[in-house]
Amino acid sequence: QVQLVESGGGSVQAGGSLRLSCAVSRYTYSRICMGWFRQAPGKEREGVASIYTTGGSTYYDDSVKGRFTISQDNAKNTVYLQMNSLKPEDTALYYCAADTRGLGGFRCSWLRRSDFGYWGQGTQVTVSS
Repeated sequence: QVQLVESGGGSVQAGGSLRLSCAVSRYTYSRICMGWFRQAPGKEREGVASIYTTGGSTYYDDSVKGRFTISQDNAKNTVYLQMNSLKPEDTALYYCAADTRGLGGFRCSWLRRSDFGYWGQGTQVTVSS
């Protein structure tokens, strides 16, 4: 069973930065689609960014493009989400998720919530104006 542990959330003012981490364990870190999702109160969970661990192809939702960067450290089996120029509307509970079916980078770019079978516990990000 894949285990995902997130860290790095917190509270910042608008324009600030945070970096989220997601450590992957109990699974070979290869051919996994890793995604970051977020859910604000009263809203649907939405996909933010994804990375395919083999090859490193990335995808971003338009709402975060140019401000967020997803990356990985293969030696640490860890995926990161660097969030810059944060806005109050970025406030949400952020989850990392894994799709271990090995479907490739193109499918990973769909960032379809139902594709991800493993989820972390979530980490809160609060951006004040």
